[in-house]
Amino acid sequence: MTGRPARPSRRRFLQSAGAAAAASLPAWFLERCHAIAPQAAEPAPPSAQVGFALVGCGGMGRGDARNARRFGRVVALCDVDANHLAAAEKDFPGARGYADFRKLLERKDVDAVICGTVDHWHALVSMGAMKAGKDVYCEKPLTLTIDEGRRLVAVQRQTGRMLQTGTQQRSSREFRLAVNLVRNGRIGKIQKAQVWLPAGLRGGPFQEGPAPAGFDYDFWLGQTPKVPYVKERTHFSFRYWWEYSGGTMTDWGAHHNDIVLWALDRDGSGPVSVEGKPLVEMIPGGYTAASEYEVTYTYDDGVVQECRSTTASEWHGGVKDRGGQQHGIKFIGEDGWIWVTRGVIRASDPAIIEQELPEAAPLVYESSDHMGNFVDGVKTRQPTICPAETGHRSASLCHLGAIAIRLGRKLAWDPAKEQFLADEEANRYLARPMRKPYDYDML
Repeated sequence: MTGRPARPSRRRFLQSAGAAAAASLPAWFLERCHAIAPQAAEPAPPSAQVGFALVGCGGMGRGDARNARRFGRVVALCDVDANHLAAAEKDFPGARGYADFRKLLERKDVDAVICGTVDHWHALVSMGAMKAGKDVYCEKPLTLTIDEGRRLVAVQRQTGRMLQTGTQQRSSREFRLAVNLVRNGRIGKIQKAQVWLPAGLRGGPFQEGPAPAGFDYDFWLGQTPKVPYVKERTHFSFRYWWEYSGGTMTDWGAHHNDIVLWALDRDGSGPVSVEGKPLVEMIPGGYTAASEYEVTYTYDDGVVQECRSTTASEWHGGVKDRGGQQHGIKFIGEDGWIWVTRGVIRASDPAIIEQELPEAAPLVYESSDHMGNFVDGVKTRQPTICPAETGHRSASLCHLGAIAIRLGRKLAWDPAKEQFLADEEANRYLARPMRKPYDYDML
C-alpha cells in the first residue's frame, strides 16, 4: 500500500483551508482536524500495494478509482459499455478490461473492488466480490431495495470482508462538526431535522430505439424488467427511474439523510413512521421517479425529520453549498439551530459553533479521507466509517421515503424487524422480482 500524504504544518493546514472554510469552521475545530490529518509514510513496494478493480467505469467510478490509485494499483476494469471501458483503459494503462464482473473476481491480484455501477447492480456486485474474498468500496445508495440491504449485510458478516459505503460526507469536516455539536446538546434537545434535496428531472415521453453498438443493454438491465432501449434510461439519467434507482430521494438523500441518522445516533435503526407524496405528476412515457416530493419521518422519541425537494425558484432560506447548489440539512433544537451543507456550517448563534466542546465530550468516529479510511480498513481489518450496516440503514431511510412517495400515505415502520406494520401492500415494496439470470444465483 502506498503511503498516505504527509501531514502539513499547522500554519499551512489552516492556510490551505481557505477563506471560506476559515469563515465557516472555528479555529479549535480546525486544529483538531490538523491533529488527525494523515501522517507521512514511506511508499510501499509494489508487492505490498492494494490491487484495485473497478466495476462500472462511468465518470463516478473512474473518479473513485483515481482516488484509490493514491494507495495502490488499478489492475482490472469492467463495464458492459465498451466505450466506458475504453475510456477507463486510457486512464489506467495496463489494467485489463472485462465485460463480466464475475471474471474479474477470479483474479488473485485483486484485493479490493470499487463498485461504481448503476444503483441496481450495487448489491449483486458487492456481494459477489465479498464472496470471492475481496473488500469493497461501493458507491451510494448501497442497494436498490431494503431486502437487498439485509442480504448484503448478511454476506458481509458471513465473509468478514471490509465494505465502505461511498457516503463521503461522513469524512467531511463540516458534517462531522455539526454531528458532534448536535449529539453533545449544543442546540438543546433536538426537535426536528429538515433536509432539502435537489429536485429531479421531469421529462418525456422518450423515443425507443436500438441499443448502441458495444453496449450490452440486457446485462445493463440485469435484474430489472426487460424493456425496449431508451437512451434516457441509461448512464447518468438512470437515477430518475424507479426501476433502477429512486430519483434524488436515493441519490442526494443517501448523503443528507445519512447525516441525520448519524446525528441522531441511529446508524443501526430508523424511524417508526414515514409519510410522503409527490408534488408534481410525472409525464407518461418519461422519467418515473418523482422529481418533486415531500417526506416526513417520525422517530420513537418524537423527533421529526422533514425531507423535501427544492428547485431554483423555490428555496427555503438555507445557505448554498460551496458550489452554489441548493441543498443541505438544518437541525433544530430547543436552544437554536445548525445549518450544514458541503463546505458551509452556520448556526442561529455563532457561539454554538465557535465555543469549543469540553475535552471530555464524546465525539463521533473521525475520518478525514473517505477512500483512505477504506484502505486503512483493508490493511488493519478495523471497521470503516460507513460499513455495510450503516450504508444499508442510510439507503433504507431513502427507500422508505421513496415507498411513501409512491403510495402517497402514512406508513408505520418497525426498524428492528425492518417491516411495515400490518401493511401488506407496503411490504411488497421491500423486495422486487429479479429477472433471471441476473439474480442471487448468478454469484
